[in-house]
Parts: sequence; C-alpha cells; structure tokens
Amino acid sequence: MVYNGDMKHLIPLIAAEAHCDVPCGIYEPVPAKIAAKTVARMVDQIEDTHPPKDWNDAAAASLYIQSVSRRVAVKEEHAQICKKELYILWSDFFKPEHLEKYPNLHEMFWKAAKLCSKDKQNISKEDAAALCGAVDEIAKVFYEVKGDPARYNAYKEITDKLY
Repeated sequence: MVYNGDMKHLIPLIAAEAHCDVPCGIYEPVPAKIAAKTVARMVDQIEDTHPPKDWNDAAAASLYIQSVSRRVAVKEEHAQICKKELYILWSDFFKPEHLEKYPNLHEMFWKAAKLCSKDKQNISKEDAAALCGAVDEIAKVFYEVKGDPARYNAYKEITDKLY
C-alpha cells in the first residue's frame, strides 16, 4: 500500500452544533457599549483639539497632527470593535424565536452596524451619540431575552458614566 498523505479515513467524523465557535454561553452588550463610548469620547477630544495658530511652527503642527491622528485611529478601532461585538450578539446569541418576539431585531443590528461604519468614516458627535443609543436599544432587548430586564438599568447606570 502506498501512503498518499490522506488520513481522513482514520479520523471519525463527528457532527457538532453550537451557537458560537466556542460555546461558552457568555454574552454581554457591555463591550459594545464601551467601544461606542470610546468612539464618542474620541470625537469629543478631536473636536477639543485646536490646530496651531502658526502652521510654520513645525513642533506645534506635528503635535496637533499626532494628537488628532491617534484619536482618529482609536475612534476607528473602537467603532470596529463595537461592530464585532454587535455581530457576536446578533449571530451567536439571538435565535429565531427572539426574532419572532422582536421582529425589528435585524433592523436594529443593521442600523447599529451602519452607525459603526459611519463613525469610522466621520467625526460627528451626533453619529457617536446615535451609536451609543443603538447599542442601548439592543442591550434592552438582550436583557429582556435573558429574562432579567432589571439588569438593563444597571448596564445603563454603569455604561452611561464611563466618561
């Protein structure tokens, strides 16, 4: 017999079903809200950063550009983190029976994901606030589905005071 490198016949196939890659069962909207609040905070800091009076002052110009660039990078990174965290909730936590109870669930997530993209593209307090609001809307449904709507109040109390 000649070995052709194919060992598939030696390993038994097992069918598995899980709601996520590693079925830990731990889901929480807080990371999405932290990321959304970071986006909002970076927007505030960018808007509070003023360009130098004299662009010929190389040190001042460099400091301004570096300061804004870092905040833009963090804003965009956290908008992407927010989108990732929302996608995890959307694809792994929520089930078809939740969609029956909350028929606008897909639209809520789609809107929030679009806001993440918009916040990556722009520097807007209104868009950042809208993203925080969209995450809150999803969190409210999340805690209702978990059967603990009172936790939403604790979530809001903690996450609204992040800055």
